[in-house]
Amino acid sequence: MFHLIEPRVLKGFRDFLPAAEIERRDLIARVEAVFRGFGFVPIDTPALEYAEILLGKGGGETEKQVYRFNDSGGRDVALRFDLTVPFARFVAEHRSLLPMPFKRYHIARVWRGENTQRGRYREFTQCDFDCIGSNCAAADAEILLIMKEALDAAGAGPFTIRLNHRGLFTRFLQTLDAAGRSVEVLRAVDKLSRIGRDGVLELLAGELGDKRAERIVSYVETKGGWDETLDAMTEAAGGDNPDALRLRELRGFLRDTGVQDVFTLDPAITRGLDYYTGIVFETLLDGLPGIGSVCSGGRYDDLCGLYSREALSGVGSSIGLDRLIAALEASGGMAKRETYAELAVVCVDEGKGGLYQRIARIFRAEGIATEVFFEAKKHGSQFALAEKKGIRWALVPSGGCADGGGDCGPVVLRDLAARRNGVELSVKEAIAFLKSVKDAPLSEDRA
Repeated sequence: MFHLIEPRVLKGFRDFLPAAEIERRDLIARVEAVFRGFGFVPIDTPALEYAEILLGKGGGETEKQVYRFNDSGGRDVALRFDLTVPFARFVAEHRSLLPMPFKRYHIARVWRGENTQRGRYREFTQCDFDCIGSNCAAADAEILLIMKEALDAAGAGPFTIRLNHRGLFTRFLQTLDAAGRSVEVLRAVDKLSRIGRDGVLELLAGELGDKRAERIVSYVETKGGWDETLDAMTEAAGGDNPDALRLRELRGFLRDTGVQDVFTLDPAITRGLDYYTGIVFETLLDGLPGIGSVCSGGRYDDLCGLYSREALSGVGSSIGLDRLIAALEASGGMAKRETYAELAVVCVDEGKGGLYQRIARIFRAEGIATEVFFEAKKHGSQFALAEKKGIRWALVPSGGCADGGGDCGPVVLRDLAARRNGVELSVKEAIAFLKSVKDAPLSEDRA
């Protein structure tokens, strides 16, 4: 007996219907335009890598979430869990072909077997942008500026980019004779927003004892404005040092650029991954802090050392596209569309499908996305279909086309939102009208 297979997807994975996929692609196009505007170029890497490539320095909880298996050839392979580690391998492998500093962006899916929640899935899209081959505050500042510009382009609304320096935090741990436990400390502090002060104190006390745990928690608590907080951090870390100087220099860059208001110094920002060595940053939406960081990253001076003897310093950030979309939807910041088409050509005679496509080609050549309907159903049914798809205008052809298609017509435009027809127009007149008005209702007397 034939057995039907139940259609279903794995937990943490999703299908995307047209409206959801359109909003994703529109959002990607907006942030991609920002990346290109700064001179960043696209790359791509395989979804599947040798496990040792991905896990050489991922470490800790991330390693537990990696989808890892032996392929049919017995090779130990894994799905990429982020886009930064594959980028490090990419740079080491193609170094001779890359101009330095090399500025890249990479928009692709990654996989982690973590617990699912709002905006967090096991398959998700990251939008990464990195500059490698330069270790200076100007490179850090440019990444931060791109973060701001990209989130503005995405319509993310009010947000705050919080940053810190891992090197300065390590210097502080050295004063406590706790630098050897930095991995455990960093991961505990990284949980501050989720488990609170008492929860982090408990984790740290188990590692270092109550006294040092209290000093660490006191260190990561903000002391006021940027300058006041940095002064307190510097003093706790033993006095002036290059890492504190980098933060002061970075503050100057942001002030000179005129964007300092969205940035704040937060000593609690540590990032959980082991490969960060310098500045680190996270972005919280002011109206939805509970959704977590929508854009984060940092400097990873030693990452490429896993695959190359050449020392290359890098800094980069990543937008979590799915989490950002969840936040935008929660705040009403996403416009739902079922199609890209602005105009539907109604089918009056199924034998004239070629003529309707010729008419549609003329509109498309003028930048008006046009869909042609195939079946000569009642006009009301075709209008209803166009409305269901979210198409604003319908075109009813009533004539033919001159040889060569120079002037087809006449046609009648229908404003589906106003449920009203206009008078007969030539195709050229219809194009001129649609270009001149986007949302206004069609006038009965427009000629």
